[in-house]
Amino acid sequence: MGPPSSSGFYVSRAVALLLAGLVAALLLALAVLAALYGHCERVPPSELPGLRDSEAKSSPPLRQKPTPTPKPSSARELAVTTTPSNWRPPGPWDQLHLPPWLVPLHYDLELWPQLRPDELPAGSLPFTGRVNITVRCTVATSRLLLHSLFQDCERAEVRGPLSPVGRVPVDDVWFALDTEYMVLELSEPLKPGSSYELQLSFSGLVNEDLREGLFLNVYTDQGERRALLASQLEPTFARYVFPCFDEPALKATFNITMIHHPSYVALSNMPKLGQSEKEDVNGSKWTVTTFSTTPHMPTYLVAFVICDYDHVNRTERGKEIRIWARKDAIANGSADYALNITGPIFSFLEDLFNISYSLPKTDIIALPSFDNRAMENWGLMIFDESGLLLEPKDQLTEKKTLISYVVSHEIGHQWFGNLVTMNWWNNIWLNEGFASYFEFEVINYFNPKLPRNEIFFSNILHNILREDHALVTRAVAMKVENFKTSEIQELFDIFTYSKGASMARMLSCFLNEHLFVSALKTYLKTFSYSNAEQDDLWRHFQMAIDDQSTVILPATIKNIMDNWTHQSGFPVITLNVSTGVMKQEPFYLENIKNRTLLTSNDTWIVPILWMKNGTTQPLVWLDQSSKVFPEMQVSDSDHDWVILNLNMTGYYRVNYDKLGWKKLNQQLEKDPKVRLRFLSVCVFKSNRNNYIEIETALELTKYLAEEDEIIVWHTVLVNLVTRDLVSEVNIYDIYSLLKRYLLKRLNLIWNIYSTIIRENVLALQDDYLALISLEKLFVTACWLGLEDCLQLSKELFAKWVDHPENEIPYPIKDVVLCYGIALGSDKEWDILLNAYTNTTNKEEKIQLAYAMSCSKDPWILNRYMEYAISTSPFTSNETNIIEVVAASEVGRYVAKDFLVNNWQAVSKRYGTQSLINLIYTIGRTITTDLQIVELQQFFSNMLEEHQRIRVHANLQTIKNENLKNKKLSARMAAWLRRNT
Repeated sequence: MGPPSSSGFYVSRAVALLLAGLVAALLLALAVLAALYGHCERVPPSELPGLRDSEAKSSPPLRQKPTPTPKPSSARELAVTTTPSNWRPPGPWDQLHLPPWLVPLHYDLELWPQLRPDELPAGSLPFTGRVNITVRCTVATSRLLLHSLFQDCERAEVRGPLSPVGRVPVDDVWFALDTEYMVLELSEPLKPGSSYELQLSFSGLVNEDLREGLFLNVYTDQGERRALLASQLEPTFARYVFPCFDEPALKATFNITMIHHPSYVALSNMPKLGQSEKEDVNGSKWTVTTFSTTPHMPTYLVAFVICDYDHVNRTERGKEIRIWARKDAIANGSADYALNITGPIFSFLEDLFNISYSLPKTDIIALPSFDNRAMENWGLMIFDESGLLLEPKDQLTEKKTLISYVVSHEIGHQWFGNLVTMNWWNNIWLNEGFASYFEFEVINYFNPKLPRNEIFFSNILHNILREDHALVTRAVAMKVENFKTSEIQELFDIFTYSKGASMARMLSCFLNEHLFVSALKTYLKTFSYSNAEQDDLWRHFQMAIDDQSTVILPATIKNIMDNWTHQSGFPVITLNVSTGVMKQEPFYLENIKNRTLLTSNDTWIVPILWMKNGTTQPLVWLDQSSKVFPEMQVSDSDHDWVILNLNMTGYYRVNYDKLGWKKLNQQLEKDPKVRLRFLSVCVFKSNRNNYIEIETALELTKYLAEEDEIIVWHTVLVNLVTRDLVSEVNIYDIYSLLKRYLLKRLNLIWNIYSTIIRENVLALQDDYLALISLEKLFVTACWLGLEDCLQLSKELFAKWVDHPENEIPYPIKDVVLCYGIALGSDKEWDILLNAYTNTTNKEEKIQLAYAMSCSKDPWILNRYMEYAISTSPFTSNETNIIEVVAASEVGRYVAKDFLVNNWQAVSKRYGTQSLINLIYTIGRTITTDLQIVELQQFFSNMLEEHQRIRVHANLQTIKNENLKNKKLSARMAAWLRRNT
């Protein structure tokens, strides 16, 4: 197809559906005929013919065009077309980067969402807007590209050159939907070096179901149903709200105006500048709120909120901080904790970087529902309530600490991301990795008694080491820049956040904290209000290193760090303590003997922080695949031992020869406090990947009778008492063997925490590690049949039943409710059903739904499932009751029998995917092909052919994994027999 027609064509909803079935030649003919009908309405990509599913799957459904704002009589009528890629010639609109022809300097943006308190929206809400964008032309062009999606263009003009003021006629406006561009065809080219103003009027819809661009929250406050409007523009959703140059390097200043109902308050990045009144065509009065000019910033940081909220406020170093929330939440003090910590966090980071916070105010708002958890918008941070508000009942949860972490993370972004922004999304870790690292530094500063290394391991390192390996295709910093928008969104993952934070922590540790912060100070100062790339960061670290002589590195920072950030996975470092030979190899999910030797591209320059005989040694570097360190050899003496990667500051795993492990095991048994606690944790993880023998891992648990750190117990139990193991309780007598072995060692840690629960449970409220670890200790002790655990569960359950104000301590509430049902009868079960019926709290409903599945009585579980598919109160889909029941040992068989006569009702209630999930849940212990055949025959009439094929392949994977676990369990059982 040739270039878009200058007159455009009209595409209505019905025509769009009709066109989908016609051949290309007929499409062209219809397009010419349709031009007679005038103005074009936007058609979402999912309804355009020829567009692949992958290009359309994230698009919202076709929407009715809102009534546009009246156009000034001087505005030229424009024909606007929408063109998928197979309807247009090749051009700059096919590229994923904007062409460098225009540089945005300033936006004057006005938005008018039609939100009224007396007419709450039912799903969607129209809005109109105008934006004037001042740009500088760098290359002569008569074709302008900027981002715009899901908007209708009502008017487009180009004014300029601005000195003197001129005008450039706009001949055509069309949209390249797949690359999300608005294209303006001009009658004459713009002049390089001159400035112009793009004047655009547009309209669109706010959708309650989406959490991208502008979105709605409908909620209840003070007993009334209310609505608010908020924005989420990161990473590429500003284009959903207004036409713009939606790339992080294209920073500009913004003057924002919001038109809203007088009963609402409008918030944006900057302080309110003024207010006036406006009357619409129907005579209704609206408030026009204008805001001060922003600093230079990317479009993704622009933020808007229109709400009926209250706030609390304080001043920190002359700048106002306001926390906004539902009026009920403000009245009961739920926002006070966030308010009290926000100012000191700002002050700490200002002092640390010697750079003041740039804006005159900070608003932080808690939304009833916000999928992104939190967003760092400059001057207007947006949070989900769960990450900001602390209710009185939350004292015995980890929520207080979690709020501190989330708030610290978002405030960290005011420097890493807002002040200095990555040049493109492939370096998003420069934002998220450093914000994640400094959230821990902030909390450690204000809570010096917290064990910083243990918390970083528990929250960050543990999770990323479980996901990362040599065969993943994801590196921290991606070399490819041509990401599709869907691929950009996928970059906000555990690799960006947790691996990025781990890179920053390792860098800080092998330099030192002073050198690390000094380099960041110059980096932040140099690139303030601008953009940076990874190499810019390395350059500033190198400058700091070159200015001193204490820290000596084996290579430049760039050479050291590029392999860590550009290469997927991480190394396993193996030390032979007999010879002092240390080698590195990429870590794989499963270590296979005789794997191809690593190439030079697979090596890392590895900092080794190590200890010998209880004394920390000077840092050494493994900068090749293998190297001899004579100083790491040990003798036969019981007092001679070596451990690598102290405090797990390096991003790698460690292995030793048999003598090395034997020495460490002896040391643990002699002195478990010698900073080796996480050794057993790492061993269990390496064992599961076949790097270390299971017997070696188990040897390192012998000392646990002396271990009183609950975080160590938690991580050991998570890796030892797995779901797979629980499912195999009758295989090789492993349950009885584990029971004897572990109960003997659990006494010390159990007595400590059972006493606290009975005598002064509030003592746990500031013990973050206990709050996140206690549940696993409690559930394991009860599963092993520890009489005191079962008795304590019954006591707490009975007290709560008799007097609901005697709340079960939150960290163990799930366990207590479960064992209250498991040890009880239908009487206790009916009590929970009644509680489920009467509560409106979603989290509590989920807790109670899971607890009711703990019954050991088949008839109760069968009745539970019948209730789930037929009656209230199980009418909402927050919990799939059938899957919950099937996950228990008794319930697995009951659920299978239940499906014989009820699978259609289950499918109707929970969907076909639920049946597939149930196959995997019921078949989670299969170990033979015969079991697979039997299971498939059972479910055959419930599934389509393509589903049966997929299920068969997945069941084979489950079988193979179970066979591997079965062999491992046999070896565990043999070891336990020898050591019990």
